[in-house]
Formats: sequence, structure tokens, C-alpha cells
Amino acid sequence: MNTADLGLPVDVPSTALFTDQYELTMLRAALKAGTAGRRSVFEVFTRRLPDGRRYGVVAGTGRVLDAVENFRFDPGVLGFLREKDIVDEETLDWLAGYRFSGDIWGYPEGEVYFPGSPIMRVEGSFAECVLLETVILSILNHDSAIAAAASRMSSAAGDRPLIEMGARRTHELAAVAAARAAYVGGFASTSDLAAGFRYSIPTVGTSAHAFTLLHDSERDAFRAQVDSLGGGTTLLVDTYDVAEAVRTAVEIAGPELGAVRIDSGDLLLVAHRVRQQLDELGATGTKIIVTSDLDEYAIASLAAAPVDAYGVGTQLVTGSGHPTASMVYKLVARAESADPKAPLVPVAKKSTGGKTSVGGRKWAARRLDEHGVAEAEVVGTGAVPGDLADRQLLVKLVEGGGVIAREPLDVVRDRHAAARAGLPLSATQLSRGEPVLPTEYAHGPSGS
Repeated sequence: MNTADLGLPVDVPSTALFTDQYELTMLRAALKAGTAGRRSVFEVFTRRLPDGRRYGVVAGTGRVLDAVENFRFDPGVLGFLREKDIVDEETLDWLAGYRFSGDIWGYPEGEVYFPGSPIMRVEGSFAECVLLETVILSILNHDSAIAAAASRMSSAAGDRPLIEMGARRTHELAAVAAARAAYVGGFASTSDLAAGFRYSIPTVGTSAHAFTLLHDSERDAFRAQVDSLGGGTTLLVDTYDVAEAVRTAVEIAGPELGAVRIDSGDLLLVAHRVRQQLDELGATGTKIIVTSDLDEYAIASLAAAPVDAYGVGTQLVTGSGHPTASMVYKLVARAESADPKAPLVPVAKKSTGGKTSVGGRKWAARRLDEHGVAEAEVVGTGAVPGDLADRQLLVKLVEGGGVIAREPLDVVRDRHAAARAGLPLSATQLSRGEPVLPTEYAHGPSGS
């Protein structure tokens, strides 16, 4: 079941205040100046990938669509804005009827991106588009950072499944979003029940050290867990002595014991010893799950170890050192007047220090080499070259204010696996390097 559009309890009733105050003061000034109705184009992009990353992952698009739908200024919100004198009555009257009525285009969720990629394009009046800046960036920056870390980890893990276990290391609602983004990036399950409830992500979990310490002996703890959950459960074997715990676990659960979990020590060494011991005890089918502050580098270092699954928490939900994707939301084109037929004029910030941007309403396409492997991200304005017409990346997500592109999360997850597989092999290297694809710009007459 796909529950992404059911409005379940982990949602908030309105996203209208998930914004910065200057969005509303800009609106107020634009209404007064008569420029609020000018047709405008905003684009989300990043100027650079985090240091050492070879590609980015688009994640959070589905949550953006929910946020746009829920961007409503209800009486309570309007009362707060009036009480704090943030905007005037004219602006409050305008906000009371706010409904986004424009169009949104974007890279499909799960797709990869590179510096300069127009990841999302928001089109409508200046007033209705500018208000969405903060909430869109908040979602895309967080979720894309988590998904990129997850993608690197799932690549390092190969065909061994990954469990997301980071709920206790981040904000309670961010944990739900992180579990969703991790699933997009290739994780197989989560320990967070809210994420399972909200997004139908498979959930897993058995016991922690506290359960063992509760009982008078490790044997008593294992017996209680097996009596309750059956021999196919996962027993945590590193509370006291690992070798003794493994012997006790197999004795109680039998050779059909589902798995053992190791959460401390030299995981490479301990995993080899536990695998040998399990095999000697006849538990050849018992799996080994390792946890303990893993990241993509630790996972890669265990590639030769007899490990069957990994549980990852802190490093995942903090983006493995890069908790944001550094995306920005910039006005790139606007009409010369409020006339709906007025042509669009490219606009761009001119700045030193690497903060320049490229004006104009953009398209994006990915050029392939003769082997069908991606070789360049091509971003342009105006007409799309014929040889790239069927390689365009942006799809329409919202039309006339209505969401038209909701997808089951499994579709998004599969898309990411396919997109990553279509990159050069060096994309999955964990060593430092430049983006695996160059971004090329093709400029033409700016269309309206």
C-alpha cells in the first residue's frame, strides 16, 4: 500500500510557516509595487557537490508535492502573522486565499544530478512562487543529502541489505524523512515505525543490550526472546563474551537460529570468528548482522567479511559528513510586466566568490556514449538539440497547481538503482574525485 497521500499523523496540518520571514516581506513589497503578479521562473540547483562526491541523488520530491498542497494560511497562521505585525492587512488578505496555481517541473525522484542541474523548476507568479522557496529547499537539501549517503553505502554493500537505524540520532520528524530518503538510496528496511506507517517501508528490530541486562543471565534473556519471537529471531551476542553468547544462542534456538548481531569490537575479526563458530555448531544458515557507527568506508572494509547485513544509524542520518546538499532556489527568468502574455526575460545574480548563476528557463538532458553510458549532463536554454530530445530529464510534477506525478516509493527506489547503474563505473568509487559527469551549457534564445 502506498500511503504517501493519506495525510497521516506524522504530517503537520500546514506547511505555510515552514518559511523565512523575508519571503513574506518580499511578497508585501511586491504587492505594493505591482510586481507580485509577474510571471516568474525559479530553479533549484547546486553549484557544487559535497567534497569528494561523484554524483548527487534527487530525493524528497514526493514530500515537496505534499508540502505544496499543504501550503495554506489558515486562521491560526494568519492570526500569528497579524499579532506579530509581520505583514500588513493587504498581504494577509492575499495570503488567506493562497493556493499555488502554477507548474512545477523536476528531475524524477531517485534520479542523479550534478553541479548546475536544474533539479526543480517552479513557474507561476512571483508572489506564489517565492513563498515556496524555504520549504522546498528544506526538504530537498535534507533528503538529497541522506539519499546520497545511502546510495554510497548501498553501493559499498553490494547485494547485502542495509537497515536504517538512525531515528535516535536526529529530530523525530527528520528521522521519518531520513528513513524515506535512505530507502530511495538503496536501504532495504528501517527500524523507525513511523516511517513504516507513513511510507510502507519494511520495518525490522528485535532487542538491545538493555534486554539482556534486564535478565539474571544472558541465557535467560535469549530464552525469553526465542520463546516470544521464535528461533528465526536475531540475538544480540556482544553484551558480555561473544563466543559464549554464540554457543548459548545456538543451544537455545537450535541451528535454525535466524541471525546474530554484533555491535562492538573489531567487526572484521569478530565476524570471521563468529562465522567459523556458527558453522562448527551446525548453524550454517544463521546470518551475521553488524552495526556500530558504520559508514560507507567501514562497509567497504567489510566486503570480504562473512557479513550478511549492515545496520547504519548516525552516519546515515547526518549525510555521512555532508548533512546538506547545498541547493539554492533562484529566480532565473521573469516577465517584463504582469501581462500573462509578456515574454520572459532571463535574470541572474552577478557576484564574486562563486555565487554566480546562469539566467534563463532551462532544460536538461544526459548525453550517452556509444555504449549507452552517461558521458555528460547538458543544461541549456531555448530549443533542445534534436539528438538530446529523447534524453531530457525534467518531467512535469504539478500542472495548474494540481499534483500529477505521485509515485510509489518502490518505483523511485528502482529508478535510482537504474540511474546509478547508467553512470561510469568510477561513480561508485569512495576515493576523492570530481563529479563523474561534466556539466555542459548550451545557450540559445530564451523561450517564454
